[in-house]
Amino acid sequence: MHLNPYGEDPVRLAVNLVNHPPRNAADLARRCESAGVVADAKPTAEDLREVERYLALWLGVVDADSAQVRAERLNRLLSQSSAHPRLTNHAGDGWHIHYRDPGLSLAGALRALISVGTALHLSGRGMTRLRRCALEECLSPFGDFSRGGRQRYCSPACANRDAVRRHRAKKSA
Repeated sequence: MHLNPYGEDPVRLAVNLVNHPPRNAADLARRCESAGVVADAKPTAEDLREVERYLALWLGVVDADSAQVRAERLNRLLSQSSAHPRLTNHAGDGWHIHYRDPGLSLAGALRALISVGTALHLSGRGMTRLRRCALEECLSPFGDFSRGGRQRYCSPACANRDAVRRHRAKKSA
């Protein structure tokens, strides 16, 4: 996967994996492949368990109550997951930067990809651009990729549900 300047693709992948956990290693592999992640090795059940553990830590970044705490948590993930940047053309699809060592398991590659992508997203777009849905019965995490940075809901469906609820409450008052 080529990291874009804002880390959008890795954040979208993390959100997708958290909100719709893969059922098994093959499902994880399919989802990563469809997101453009090139795996050096065949995914295993241990990769799946490791990705689940990592995503639980990543949710700590989402749920941080301040930019400082968010940065500290993400810096911890970066120190455990990434390597010095290097140019690569490993898939023959053009030169790009990797922040991981070659030969990692799929889980190791995802840890690096998502950690660095999240850091790029937050530093490029703003430290508040990762949050939970404002709809109380949902609370799904999402990356805010909107132009103005004011997205409050994970989806239009949740925004509509909340708007209908507010409208009905206003009518009955």
